[in-house]
Formats: sequence, structure tokens, C-alpha cells
Amino acid sequence: SRAIHRAYEPACRFVLKWPKSVIAASVVMVAVSVWSYWGISFLGIKPLGQEFMPPLNEGSILYMPTTLPGISVAQAQDLMTRQDKLLREFPEVERVFGKAGRADTSTDPAPFSMMETTVVLKPESEWRGKERWYSGWSPEWLKPLFRPIWPDRISWDDLIDEMDATVRFPGVTNAWTMPIKARIDMLTTGVRTPVGIKVYGSDLKEIERIGQTLEKTLQNVPGTRSVFAERVTGGFFIDFVPRRDMLARYGLTVEKLQETIMSAVGGESVTTTVEGRERYSVNLRYPRELREDPAALGRILVSVPSVMGGGVPLAQLADIKLVQGPAMIRDEGGFLAGYVFVDIAGRDVGGYVEEAKKLVAGTVKLPQGYVLTWSGQYENMVRVKERLKVVIPITLALIFALLYANTKSAFKASVVMLAVPFSAIGAIWLFHLLGYNVSIAAWVGMIALMGLDAETGVFMLLFLDISYDEAKKKGLLRSMADLDEAIIHGAVKRARPKMMTVAAAFMGLLPIMWSTSAGADVMKRIAAPMIGGLITSFALELLVYPAIYKLWKGREIPPEKSAEAGAETV
Repeated sequence: SRAIHRAYEPACRFVLKWPKSVIAASVVMVAVSVWSYWGISFLGIKPLGQEFMPPLNEGSILYMPTTLPGISVAQAQDLMTRQDKLLREFPEVERVFGKAGRADTSTDPAPFSMMETTVVLKPESEWRGKERWYSGWSPEWLKPLFRPIWPDRISWDDLIDEMDATVRFPGVTNAWTMPIKARIDMLTTGVRTPVGIKVYGSDLKEIERIGQTLEKTLQNVPGTRSVFAERVTGGFFIDFVPRRDMLARYGLTVEKLQETIMSAVGGESVTTTVEGRERYSVNLRYPRELREDPAALGRILVSVPSVMGGGVPLAQLADIKLVQGPAMIRDEGGFLAGYVFVDIAGRDVGGYVEEAKKLVAGTVKLPQGYVLTWSGQYENMVRVKERLKVVIPITLALIFALLYANTKSAFKASVVMLAVPFSAIGAIWLFHLLGYNVSIAAWVGMIALMGLDAETGVFMLLFLDISYDEAKKKGLLRSMADLDEAIIHGAVKRARPKMMTVAAAFMGLLPIMWSTSAGADVMKRIAAPMIGGLITSFALELLVYPAIYKLWKGREIPPEKSAEAGAETV
């Protein structure tokens, strides 16, 4: 306690000597900190980045390359095999397995041109090392203290960048995410990348043209790792157009012709084989060499009993055409839709989209009746931001109402609420120092911090009130000097219990910043604003509250006594 008193009492006396200057300085600190949230360009302070959720390391990577429509089964298998082989060569990879096409379920609408490769990683302790300033001299037992701040292993982003450079193939657009995250993103927005653009309109060809223009434009935005616009009309099909006159000549129906095409080309299930507890259907169709081009398809025989030889070539009964059309039709909100997938690296989602919006607005001209919507994680981020505009004011109003119900004074409740902007100083600057982006996790920490601020502010004001009331009862408030002594007694002499309250919360949160376990990335974003905010709010409460209290209670001292005390001091 004596050490605390010796350190704090001179500062408190200085504050009480210059109360208005101290209050003005605190207002400037809050203003500069809030300004730095959006960036101070002439000081080289960049704005804090914006994102929906901080990256949560799942221990595995979902690699989702996309090709142009029309890739064959053999080509897709060969491409995926080569990609998997290259990914397995990384020492951080434990195993790799990929999938092309869609599962036999309506919940998996993936086109054949979109592959999904799951890369299971080894524990980070087995990843390749990175040389750090402490690597050569630090003993092993000391390195865990440095690793959370200066990791001595390659980072997740470094590994993704190396993989992306390794598996680049012509005509293939890479996208990197994580399995659970990708499923949640696709269920909520339909977009698998951090940023996506949905193009709505009435004509698929025009939607595809707009998408390709966006693809070229967004490649010029810094931070773009890859961008791919869906070729909504790029599917390849074979149309069989029946010649009804020829069908009538041979006494055939359109249904009979379609049955032949289905069984010969598509395959028909003829039986089921039972292998223990497993069952497999057996499909019968023509071998590949008899159905691999239109000429071969034209030689398929359609059974006609009246014809010698038992069949008529398909080319005599139908026109076979190669045509292009939509591989998959999206319909949202009554409009046809096309997606543009954007994978970013080294930038926050909010900052990237704001810059991309300006570039798109200046270069891409939309015809009448066509609309762009920015989606992906950005869509979730905007939705959360709008909700926080309601939640945070309600939270502040509830805290103020509880404080007013306790103190029965609007002024006291307002003074306690000053701890909120005081805490914003530490929270904002700690985010700048750590390089964190503002996300929903950070706002959860800020909302929790508001409760801690109110607690510490109530303690400070309570001890000032007790000291003031005791001095008033004893008749010791005859001058401003007496008021200063009463405030110093309430602030300095009882600093230890206030410091213990803050220290208990601080020490409980600090170990989170050194955590490296699963989920630590999210927890750090929650704890960081609370740690930084506790430091600055407590420091400014110790310095600013006494100054405010003096100006408030100083009005109750008679002017003549105040002037008399001032004359004696002179």
C-alpha cells in the first residue's frame, strides 16, 4: 500500500491542481483514439480492419479449385490426382483426399467443374521452423513465452501461399478455406469464398458477360488471390431431336427412341449385387468407344422388329447436335443469378470490399434491370454491424439505468459511464499494436468490457463519496484545500482495493493472450479489448475522476471561503 500511495499521491495532487487541463487532455486522448479507429493518414496510422469472424484454425484445409464447364471425367480425375500428389509433398500435410462432382443428394449442388480436396494437417509443433531472434540462444523451456508473439514455425498464411503457388494449373482457379467454415458460409450465403458478388438479372448471357467483366476488374484490386466468375451459359450438351416422320415410317414412338438413348448412353440398372453388407447396382450401357462422339452415337441401333437386322441407326431417326447452355441455373428472389467468387489474402474483408466497390462503380456499367450484391463473409459482417447498432445503445442504456437506480443521481451515473470511452482508448490501440481486425468477437469483448468499466467506476466514485461525506460530517470542508484532502483520502488511501479489483480481472484474462490451443484465435480477439480497456480505463479513472469530482463538489463550498483559502495560499 505504501508504494502505491507514494506513486499515486503526487499524480493525484497534480490532477487536483489542474483539473480542467486534465479533463481536456483526456477528451483529446479519447478523440484521437476514436479517430485512429478510422485511420489517421498524415500520421501513417491505418484504419482497423473489418471482418465477420477471426480465422478459426480447424486443423485442416479445404482446397476448392474451379475449372471452366465441360471438363470430362477422365480429365477431372487426372487433374485432381496431380493436385493431391503435389499437396502431399508438403511436410505439414498428414493426408489428402479429394472429390469431384456431386453426391447423390439434393443438398450437394456442386457442379462437376468444382472440386473439393480436404487437406488434413499435422500438429503445428511439427511444422517447419522459422528463424527468430531468440532461436539460437533461448533454452526450450523459455521459448513458449516468446512463441505467441514471435512464432518460430511457418504461419497458416505462409503455408496457404506456398500451396497456392505449387498447385497452379492453366484454366484452374484456386480457392482456400476450411471444411466447417466453408459449409457454414455456403449454407448462409451460398458463397464459399470470403467475398462474393451476386449478379441478378433476366438474361443469363448478360449475367455471364457482367461476371466476366467483374472478374477482369477485381484482379487489379490489391489483396486479390483469385477471382472466378461462373460461366452460367458455358455448359456443353448433346441434343437428340427426333425426326417424327422417320419414326412414323418405322412405326416407332418418341418414348421408344428415348428409352434406347437412356439405356445405351446413360445406362440402365439391370440388377443389384450383394457383397456382404454392401449392395451395388449394376448399370448396363455401351462401352465408352461406342458413345464418345456424335458420329459413334449416330450408329447406335434402335430396335425395330419389322426391319431386317433388327435395328435402325439412331442418326436416321434423330438429329444429333452439340449445343451450349446453362450448366446450372440459379434463381434468387425471383431473378436469375450468377456468382463471382473472390479469394483474398493479406487484407481484411471490409477494407477490400470498400476499395473493390469504388473500382467496380467506376468501371462496370450495369444495364437497366441488373443488380450487384456483395455477399460472402462481407454479407454476414454487414448484417452483424446493423444489429450491433441496436444492441450496443441498448446495452449502454441498461447500464445507465442500473447505475441511476443505484446512485439516484444522473450526474454520478454519467461520471461512471465515462469509463466506457476511457476503455476505448486501450482497446483501440491494443488492436493496432497486435494487428487484429475488428470482428464480432471483438465487439463481444467490448460489450463485456462495458460491464467491467461500470464496476471499476462505481468503486472509484463510491470511495470518493464516502471520504467526502465523512469530511463533511466532521465539518472539515471549509476550503478548497480541505476538499482536495478529502478527495486524496478517498482516491489515494483506498487505491489498493480498487487496484486489486482490476488486477484480478486483468490476470484472469492475460493467459488467454498466450494460448495456442484450438479456438485461441477467437478468444484472443475477445480478451484483447478487455485487457487494453481495463488498463486505460483504470488509469484514467484514477486521474480524471478526482478532477471531475473536485469541479462538481467545489460548487458547494462557499465562495468567500474558497477565495479566503486562495488568498492564504498566495
